[in-house]
Parts: sequence; structure tokens; C-alpha cells
Amino acid sequence: MNVTRLFFTLTILATCLVSFAPKDNPDAVVGTWLNGTKKGHVQIYKQGGTYFGKLIHLTEPNDPATGKPKTDSKNVDLSKRSRPLMNMLLMYNFKYDGGGVWSDGKIYNPEDGKEYNCKMTLKDPNTLDVRGYVGISLLGKTQTWTRLK
Repeated sequence: MNVTRLFFTLTILATCLVSFAPKDNPDAVVGTWLNGTKKGHVQIYKQGGTYFGKLIHLTEPNDPATGKPKTDSKNVDLSKRSRPLMNMLLMYNFKYDGGGVWSDGKIYNPEDGKEYNCKMTLKDPNTLDVRGYVGISLLGKTQTWTRLK
């Protein structure tokens, strides 16, 4: 009798845990995020089977010296230095690995004009770790982004 009761209790407990476990949602990263420097908002969206991010807001959208919209002035490619930062594609080709991780993507940093390999890890529904790196993930830097509602 006690074994039957214990088995029944464990079955109910396991069912409850599975029922309330967070779902593995590839689209959980979709939304608007305040970047780690707190200077911009990046909208992450899905297109086809991959994820992208574009800059949709800057706290200082205009160049203080000229009063004109900021451009990609530090891009290593001289031909791209006049393109506006607003609505620029900063992140592309991320694939969902499962467990709240998106990898194999690229991220462009307009502050240094360079592109990096990138991995995103959703820590909780409103916190995203974005790691840009060269070569292997150990050689990089992580920013924590916050979801905007």
C-alpha cells in the first residue's frame, strides 16, 4: 500500500513539474531590446528559419557636431561610412540551438566598425546575454541586454 501511494505521489509530482516547465521556444528572443551600452534599441525578428536584429532607436540619433543623423562613420569599408545607423541591420543568421541559445550569427559593432561572431543566451524572459567574439567564444565580450515592453 505504501509503495503504491509513493508511486502515485511521485507520478503526480512529475506530471506537475513537466506541466509547469518552461517551453523550449525558438522565438523567445523576438522583441525589442535595450543594448548593453544603453545607447540603442535593437529589434530582433525571425525571417525564414533564422534571426536578425536591426537598430531601431538611438538615445542620441544625431551627430552633435553636424546635427545630422549619425552614420556608420567607423566602418572599415570606406564606401559604407555614409550609411545611416538608424534601421541598420546589426545582427544576422542566428540559428536556434535549443535551451535558450542562438548561435552561428554575426554582430556588427558600429562603435568600432567591425563584425564579430556572436552567440545569444536568454537568461530569463527579459535578460539576454549577447557575446561577440573572434574565432572561439572564449575570446570575446558579453553584453547583457534588457527586453523593452
